[in-house]
This record gives sequence, structure tokens and C-alpha cells, in this order.
Amino acid sequence: MPPVPPGPAAPAPEGHAAHGHPAPGSAPQGWPTAPPAVPAYAGAGGGHEWGAAYQPPAGSSGRGKGGLVAGVLVAALVAGGLGGGIGYWAAERNDNSVDSTTVSASDTPADLKREPGTVASIAQKALPSVVTIDAQSGGGEGGTGTGFVYDREGHILTNNHVVASAAEGGQVSATFSNGKKYDAEVLGRAQGYDVAVLKLKKAEGLKSLSLGDSEKVAVGDSTIAIGAPFGLSNTVTTGIISAKNRPVTSSDGSSNKNSYMSALQTDASINPGNSGGPLLDARGAVIGINSAIKPAESGSGLGGGQGGSIGLGFAIPINQAKNVADQLIKSGKAVYPMIGASVSVEERSDGGAQVSDQGAGGAGEPVTPGGPADKAGIEPGDVITKLNDRIIDSGPTLISEIWTHKPGEKVKLTYERDGKEHTVDVTLGSKGED
Repeated sequence: MPPVPPGPAAPAPEGHAAHGHPAPGSAPQGWPTAPPAVPAYAGAGGGHEWGAAYQPPAGSSGRGKGGLVAGVLVAALVAGGLGGGIGYWAAERNDNSVDSTTVSASDTPADLKREPGTVASIAQKALPSVVTIDAQSGGGEGGTGTGFVYDREGHILTNNHVVASAAEGGQVSATFSNGKKYDAEVLGRAQGYDVAVLKLKKAEGLKSLSLGDSEKVAVGDSTIAIGAPFGLSNTVTTGIISAKNRPVTSSDGSSNKNSYMSALQTDASINPGNSGGPLLDARGAVIGINSAIKPAESGSGLGGGQGGSIGLGFAIPINQAKNVADQLIKSGKAVYPMIGASVSVEERSDGGAQVSDQGAGGAGEPVTPGGPADKAGIEPGDVITKLNDRIIDSGPTLISEIWTHKPGEKVKLTYERDGKEHTVDVTLGSKGED
């Protein structure tokens, strides 16, 4: 996959990254480094961190082995071994978004019936299928996240960053709203997609949540989020879909790899601990996995200094998550689509994603010989402006769009060369996760 340039909407973040980021014009080899924790638009030494909605344990800074260190920007970073990049700020809160409402949903009496279609009715039906996940690393560090029953075989769908610290020699458990607690194993996880599947041990009588169609979601649709914000299990919040196709990237803090998505944006209140939980539509069907937020000013309230929700939450569309989950259940691994070209990380004032004149890390070919882009005739210097009918205004947008497809799918790329526009068909290649 190509590296990602910052988009034209704002200056690229400066070099005060949590884990560093490539210098403008470079394209590091392998998975990209973690994005900056403090975007440049906030000014030097100010602003807010972007962070995944994951709650480290009490007394933890969240920056240890078991905590989450994530700079989440509304952008996508390229992964898959063909380059990296830096993110940029490109999200403005939708003017017609409404305030979220928190609904008390814990220990709802079983005999209390609500009218079908109400938030209370949907929550009452969905809560028994949502779990609070406790993930502990081999060293005893960890945190709290959320997941939900994917099928009756005991598979739980969640975020990779929720269980990453416990994936190697750690312990994972899942607690249902009725208090039943089960040990679980990490069946498979996909760092790049930020999706993981757990398998519960000795669990019976499970009821899975119905899955919706995230392609049919529209801005303004009602949303319901369920999770464990700041460890408060079985919390239900409501809002709307504020935007679609937001390129978002985050890191689990345990490696220099990043995940990214073409996200659903919602103003339903999402906080640390909500990660991995379901985002439901007005029918109670899952349309996304709550994964990242832009938190409020940190240093006050619950969470030991972590900032809370300001109405900017992001969820992995369920259509993409389902595709990844099915791969993980089948083989324990996921594959990633690629075009086999390296895209410059330099900012372009006129938008588009420009193919680099050098390969990843300054070595190799910018267009992989015999790869999808090469077969389609794409050359260094070409500026990709459209994928199918979607306008590409930056490298992050291009990558997030590519990752909504599957290897082997044919997409139509529009690019400019020497002032002339060309359109070609590209059959996406594939790459396993390192």
C-alpha cells in the first residue's frame, strides 16, 4: 500500500509525535510509525490528544505496556509494508448534530416492557449480547474495553487495541450484563483493521446481535452506542450519524504499526472503555464498532486525567468488520488490499494522492513491478484524484477507500498526468499482516 500525504485541509502535524512520524517527503519501510499525539492545528504545546476509546486500569497512565498510546487523527495511514505517512485534521463537527443523551441501562427489570423501537426497548434487547472485556498482559497490566456476541459459537467481536496487550501470554475475560463472567482466548486479530475476535470458554446459550448494512447508513440516522466508558459497564448513549467515510488512524501503543478505517462519525457519547462496543441503528442492528474519539480537555473528571467525549466518535463500519472477522474465525489471520504503489507524504495544496518518485524508505521501486498499479500503467508523479466515484483529496482518503474493498476487487482509478486526466481499472492485490 502507498504511504499517505497530509491533506490540504490543514498543515501537517509537526514533529512532536508520541512515537515520531516520517519527515515530509519520506516513506518509511513497513508499517508506518504512530501518528502525532498533538496535531499542529492546536498550536505548540496545546490542544487535545486524539485517543482510542479504551480505558486503562485505575492508577495507570495508559502509556505502559498494557495501556493504550494512540494519537488518533482524522486521516488514514498506509500499512502493509509499502510505506507510511502522517495524518492531518480534516473533520469539522456537523452543524446539524445534536447533543447526546445518556440512558441508564444497567440492571433493567426483565418484566419492564417498552414500546418497540424506543431506545429503552432496543437497549433491553441488545444489552444481554454485549460484554465488558478485561485484558491483562503477562505482567499484570491491562485495561477495560467492550465487545459483543458475533455468533452462537461464542465468538466475540471487538477492537484489536482492546486485547493487544494480552494477546501474547496474557489473560482475557468477558463479563455479561447479568454478571456472568467467562475466560476468553484471542482467536485472531488484525492490527491494520483494528479488529479482533475472541472465543469464550465454556459459554452456552449466547444470543448474537443482528448486523446491519453500513453502506445504507445516512447522515442524520439515529445511533445507539453501548459500552463501558471509564469502566462503567452497560452504559447506553444515543446520537446521530454525523458523517460518513472519515479517514481515521490509531495505534495500539504496543508497536509502530497503525490501524485505519473509513469511519462512521457519530456524536453519541463515546469515552475510554467504549472501544469494541456496538454502534446500533434505530432498529437495533449493529452498523459499526466504536473505536476512536477526540476527547475533551484532559485532566478532570473520571478516568485519571483522560479526556472525555466532545461528540466526535468514530466507528469501524460493520460491513468491513464482518469481512475481517470472518477471515479471523476461519484462519486466525486477515489479508489487506493493496495497489502496489508508494504515495508521497508531502502535502498538496490542490489535493489528490501523488505517486512518489522513490520507493518505501527511499529504496526500491515506487510502483511495484508487476503489481496492480504497474499493470494499470500508473507511474511515479501521477496524482490519483478519484477511486470509483469517490473524490480523493489526499493520500489518507485514498488509503481509507482502498481498505473498504477486498483483494481481487476491481476498482476504477482516475489520475492526472501532465495536465491530462486518465481513468484505468485496477485489480487490487493482497498482502498478509507481518
